[in-house]
Amino acid sequence: MRLWQVFIKSIREQKRDLWVVGLSLAFAPLFVFIYWLMTGGTGTTAYHVLVINQDVPVAVDALKVTAGEDIVTRLQNLKYQNGSPLLKVHLEMDRFRAEQKLRNRNAAALIIIPADFSAKLMAFNDGEVAANAELTFVGDLTNPLYTVADVMVMTVTDTYIQDVTAAPRPVSLVEIPLGGSAARSEFENYVPGLLVLAIILMVFQAAMTPARDIESGVLRRLRLTPLTSFDYLGGISLWLGLVSIIAVVLTFVAAIALGFRSQGVLLPAVVITIITSLSIIGIGLLVACFSKSVSQAFVIANFPLGFLMFLTGAAFPMPRFHLFTVFGHEFALADLLPPTHAVIALNKIFTLGAGWKDIIFETAALILLSLLYFGIGVRLYQKTQMGIVKHLS
Repeated sequence: MRLWQVFIKSIREQKRDLWVVGLSLAFAPLFVFIYWLMTGGTGTTAYHVLVINQDVPVAVDALKVTAGEDIVTRLQNLKYQNGSPLLKVHLEMDRFRAEQKLRNRNAAALIIIPADFSAKLMAFNDGEVAANAELTFVGDLTNPLYTVADVMVMTVTDTYIQDVTAAPRPVSLVEIPLGGSAARSEFENYVPGLLVLAIILMVFQAAMTPARDIESGVLRRLRLTPLTSFDYLGGISLWLGLVSIIAVVLTFVAAIALGFRSQGVLLPAVVITIITSLSIIGIGLLVACFSKSVSQAFVIANFPLGFLMFLTGAAFPMPRFHLFTVFGHEFALADLLPPTHAVIALNKIFTLGAGWKDIIFETAALILLSLLYFGIGVRLYQKTQMGIVKHLS
């Protein structure tokens, strides 16, 4: 009987804090949704491949041989068992523009088919054993998606060549890595994302710090002082920003001690991390808007943490769902989250040796989104949790 009484008491007490039990129950379904996004919504991931087809068709016995077009067609027809495309093939004309897409991780790999590809295959068939065509593969070797896409393209190409020539590969496959990606270790590949992850984890601190003031009654006592909302929120933001910088520095020092090397200068990376911390503080304030206690803030903060960790590429690469194009850059769904741009920018700096001019778009997007999130967080916190706005402002 006492057991039943305790059970009833627990239910009654939980009614006062439905947020915690509700969010606890919703957390696992949230990850189901995140994994659905990670797999493209259909359970399959399509890898974006760029192709520059320079091949010139040749005529053989009144037949037109178009080896370049045939390979492109086979790549486009490569599908999963459920009929979903395995590769999304995009034809390009300009190599510089194509490599920019690789740097921005809007595509996994670039394949360049030479002008004499059909001619060389036909010459080999005619007995010219020395006839050798070259297919060029370009990509960021630190991008795990490149490895998968590269293997699939090579398999399709090998199969086509064997069907045409009935011989084992009379074609040389030339791989050209972007920047210093070929010299990077597996450990170094993860460091840019881990630095951003160090900032993302600050969402707990950013949510729990103001929640602690609410729970302890500090905020009520501040009503009696001439403190302004700018003073209060500005002071908290400065402290959280300092903690974020310390977290990044400690993470970076640990990475250096374990063998990490940067291909680019560090100043742009420092600026990127500082701007990113501003957005995380804003998100933390948004969480605090719906929290009455530290424990409640901790539970709620796990929701944005899940999105920020898994959808931005901080934990591991994500497929990109393109929405529209801005100034030549393809804007994806995950680009609405500021850390996405930070991960791309840091990868360009550390792996590809990029400078300021190479990360202009990422920096601009990061600044705009960070100001937006921070501004919304501050304003909403004033309205919801600082019923003292009249007294503080």
